[in-house]
Amino acid sequence: MTTEQKLIQKKLSLLELAEFLKNVSEACRINGCSRQHFYDIKKAYNSQGLEGLKEKTRRKPCEKNRVAPEVEEAVVEMAYEYPAYGQMRASNELRKQGILVSSGGVRSIWIRHGLETFKKRLKALEERAAKEGLVYTEEQLRVLENARKQRESEPDEIETHHPGYLLAQDTFYVGYIKGVGRIYQQTVIDTYSSVAFAKLYTAKVPVTAADALNDRVLPFFDDQGVDVLRVMTDRGTEYCGRLDKHPYQLYLQLHEIDHTKTKARSPQTNGICERFHKTVLDEFYRVVFRKKIFNSVDNLQVDLDEWLVYYNQERTHQGKRCQGKTPMQTFVDGVELAKKSNLTFVGESAA
Repeated sequence: MTTEQKLIQKKLSLLELAEFLKNVSEACRINGCSRQHFYDIKKAYNSQGLEGLKEKTRRKPCEKNRVAPEVEEAVVEMAYEYPAYGQMRASNELRKQGILVSSGGVRSIWIRHGLETFKKRLKALEERAAKEGLVYTEEQLRVLENARKQRESEPDEIETHHPGYLLAQDTFYVGYIKGVGRIYQQTVIDTYSSVAFAKLYTAKVPVTAADALNDRVLPFFDDQGVDVLRVMTDRGTEYCGRLDKHPYQLYLQLHEIDHTKTKARSPQTNGICERFHKTVLDEFYRVVFRKKIFNSVDNLQVDLDEWLVYYNQERTHQGKRCQGKTPMQTFVDGVELAKKSNLTFVGESAA
């Protein structure tokens, strides 16, 4: 999470706390801010959404310190012509053309034009080519082809089109409770809506992984009239094994659910579970263990279930598809997509 994202989250937390407490003064006291600051944040959020919560710089650019317009134009053209060049390489190549600009100056110009990263330069190149009908050079084609291959082998995000299209499942080690033993959490998340399910166990074995789906997940999707098509897991022993003997594999086969395994050493593919684990650790476990002493997994599960209701139905989520809505609201909004997709699939099968 970037510094800007942390600041936005802090402001959102202030608004959510005031809503929860129904008391602005108390929320401001807990967060150590003034009521005026609270209402400024609320006004910005109501008018501009998340964009209004971003920090606004008060610095005014000093125009006289900028490079000459022709130098800036040359730097921008270099970014389009050779998008794979870094700021140092671009500075050196421009020097050979008689254009003197430091690597820091190159980066400053890139930032002003939204070209400071390799991905942004590639995107800008593709947009410019589509708009102006440019013919790619050999160097540009090479860079674009390499980027395409990398995206295919290491995708930035998982593919998910509607609720039930892809579930992510992972095991989270909660900790050790004296008299109870080690506690493990089986986590399952709908990657489209971010609706989360979690069940606690004292063992990390295939049966528990299957039981979490059977007890919590599939009954929920059946009630909503949505089919589960795929489940994505890591390559842990609780998820992977012989197809004819492994309890988890047999369970997926029984319910005709495809099993996708994450790529080794590729955090992009299972990041959704990792982010949820950080959230449940910070917002639930670290809080509840300070307040209560638990003598059984069942007692802890009761409190976890209550928190999951809050997480799914009340807590706003800032994910790509939620965009400030709750996971359950996002799920409900996407149910029609899932049903239409299922009807299309059935129609194609019949044909």
